[in-house]
Amino acid sequence: MILKHLFAPLNNTRLSHLCGPTDEHLRTIELALEVRIAHRHEQFKVEGPKAPAQRALEVLQALYEIAARPIPAATVQLMLSGDGSAEASDGPVLSTRRADLKPRSQNQARYLDNIAEFDITFGIGPAGTGKTYLAVAAAVDALQRSAVQRIILTRPAVEAGERLGFLPGDLNQKVDPYLRPLYDALYDLMGFDQVHKAFERQALEIAPLAFMRGRTLNNAFVILDEAQNTTPEQMKMFLTRVGFGTKTVITGDLTQIDLPRAQLSGLVEAERILRRVPGIAITHLTSADIVRHPLVARVVDAYEADRTEASLAAALLEADLEPSRSGLPKTRSPRVARTVQSR
Repeated sequence: MILKHLFAPLNNTRLSHLCGPTDEHLRTIELALEVRIAHRHEQFKVEGPKAPAQRALEVLQALYEIAARPIPAATVQLMLSGDGSAEASDGPVLSTRRADLKPRSQNQARYLDNIAEFDITFGIGPAGTGKTYLAVAAAVDALQRSAVQRIILTRPAVEAGERLGFLPGDLNQKVDPYLRPLYDALYDLMGFDQVHKAFERQALEIAPLAFMRGRTLNNAFVILDEAQNTTPEQMKMFLTRVGFGTKTVITGDLTQIDLPRAQLSGLVEAERILRRVPGIAITHLTSADIVRHPLVARVVDAYEADRTEASLAAALLEADLEPSRSGLPKTRSPRVARTVQSR
């Protein structure tokens, strides 16, 4: 399908910002949507399957509206990550330093609605879907509205397949590398100075999960990040810390479990046990909700497809072996045979 569009009246500055340096923005759209874009001055032509071509044209038109100034590459990628519908921007309005903060997909909007409505919310999905970032944004909004007295952020201190050994420094310096993603989100949403002021007045706390035992968390917004790396015992311990006036968000990615192979993930068990418990919401995010580089969604999809194919192959192999097993005659165990022979 070929779609044509004429941007009128002609504005060379806007057209230059729309295309980006050496047509960088156009190449990004082509790669993400698998279409071809050609242009001559204000005349643009989009060629590809019907739905992606229409989506590409919608993105071009939306970018042209904001092209009075240079358009950052991140803006193009974020616009591509949305589904282009009006519902994608629905959801609660959060008060943070980021005025442009809003859900980029229907699942993200549902996730924020669940956080606002339920006292305990699970956000489960692949990397880049905004699980942690949106949860931290909701926490910052609640703190600034005085809906809670403090924010508590925690995650298990589990290394991603590497053994880093003993880290130097005091306790804070030892656990900081594990908690760095939470700091990054806070600095982006509150600003460096506000974050440190919140730490000073104890309105903000970041701690490893092991330090939660024995505490009762009242009037707080608590976020457990990387919950796929908790054990069932740790997950139960954390969920029973919830006190009065507290909101709790648990985030995790079931495809990136760094526990030993024989160890069951606490997030997997919690999802199974708590899915029908009133007052608890579980939101599943997918690769369609990823708001990073478009290639991240493709990487996630490729790994998921390979995982599904491997599971299917294993199931077929098991089914092929079952008839041959059922046809074998029953035999005594080697131990029993030796005992009979000795007699």
